[in-house]
Amino acid sequence: MRIYIQKTVILFRKSVYTIAITIGLTSAGHTMSKGGFLDKYAAIVIDANTGKTLYQKNANAKRYPASLTKMMTLYMFFEALQKGRISRNTPIPVSSHAASRPPTKLGFSPGQTIIAETAIKALIAKSANDVAAAIGEYLGGSEKNFARMMTEKARRLGMMNTNFINASGLPDPKNYSTARDIAILSLALREHFPQQYRLFNTTQFKFRNKIIASHNNLIKYMDGVDGIKTGYTNMSGFNLASSRRQGKKRIVAVVMGGKTASSRDAHMADLLERYMMQASIATATKTFIADRTHMFDKVNAVPMPTPKTFILLSEKSIAIPIMKNTISDHEYDSILLTALSSKTFASSAAPAEQNEIIINNPPIPAHKTEKGIDSEVTASNDMLSSFIENKKKEWVIQIASLASQNEADQILKKAADSMQTVLENAISYTLFFEQGEVHYYRARFSGFSSKQAAWNACLQLKKAHFGCYALQE
Repeated sequence: MRIYIQKTVILFRKSVYTIAITIGLTSAGHTMSKGGFLDKYAAIVIDANTGKTLYQKNANAKRYPASLTKMMTLYMFFEALQKGRISRNTPIPVSSHAASRPPTKLGFSPGQTIIAETAIKALIAKSANDVAAAIGEYLGGSEKNFARMMTEKARRLGMMNTNFINASGLPDPKNYSTARDIAILSLALREHFPQQYRLFNTTQFKFRNKIIASHNNLIKYMDGVDGIKTGYTNMSGFNLASSRRQGKKRIVAVVMGGKTASSRDAHMADLLERYMMQASIATATKTFIADRTHMFDKVNAVPMPTPKTFILLSEKSIAIPIMKNTISDHEYDSILLTALSSKTFASSAAPAEQNEIIINNPPIPAHKTEKGIDSEVTASNDMLSSFIENKKKEWVIQIASLASQNEADQILKKAADSMQTVLENAISYTLFFEQGEVHYYRARFSGFSSKQAAWNACLQLKKAHFGCYALQE
């Protein structure tokens, strides 16, 4: 027997922002009513500390990702930043092809450029299709070639049911993914690029003297949500990938096929609230090492179409050999998460549906090695241990602790505008915390390579009458 109740989702304790939506409840679990979701519905919730699937519905069924596609475009862009192929100030040219992309867009004329850092914010907050195409052309030589690179990267990360046709997610029947694959990508973005990932918390950005607000409502209103991306086309319905952290608990969730943005947001808020209670608490000894040996016992390369060249900033064509059973640390980490998250856990995960393809032991894809860009690491039992040991703590500075997100954002902007030389390579972000019943937002800058660099920045900020202290995060 199915009973329908009216459920109000309160997104933070003061009840400042609420959404009401009808949710169908069944004895087997909860699903959205037909009024809230189309038959395109798919969803998954994963414990980011263990890779355990906490909830799934149609998680491996093919769906249209829409602008969730831009998450992979950003992954490729972040990787290029990390490896020094581009900088935050690199101008990205906009071609006639990129400028002609349909909305949502910033509206460039052919021949104009956009700075890399602004391009990132434009993808995250505005979901600009013209910017996505420009990035694709810049990194891949053409958007079509870049899409092949995106699909290949998806395979390396363990996204086995995904295919990309363009950099933006504009409608195309051959541009598809799954809720599980998008969750894997969400985990990979957060774990592999922690500094850049903070930009997914962008609520607004300035472009041509105009403030452009983010489409992502949950990062504005729900405690602990730190990203990551919305998406919509008529083909896909309303999609959303979200990440939430509470103390040492972390979960990632994906909802696809919403009929409206509000029903999608409310369902996501319900999933994040409900399954955060079931999430594990991270400990120093909790790793994914236990299942590693078994996973590599049966390894086969996944055949992938090979683009003839990768067009990098040097404009040189580089032949990339296929290296069997060879992957980078980042890619290993993501495949391992895939192996764990695809298992059904009787204690809390919904049973897999018969029409779903569960990949219990995803094979390691053929790895193309770009000489001088990606280090080659043979898959072995000590890979993940090495990856974890090599993660270094980062020095950050804090300039204020304020009562609202808006106040914290304002002082960060003021500091960035007035201290451009000092903070040229820093990334601003806010960190929510509570003390008793009082909420605070810490205003911080990250990206300092050493304690001395952070101290020097604080010294200059204090001379300009900002509060400042350095800490290791």
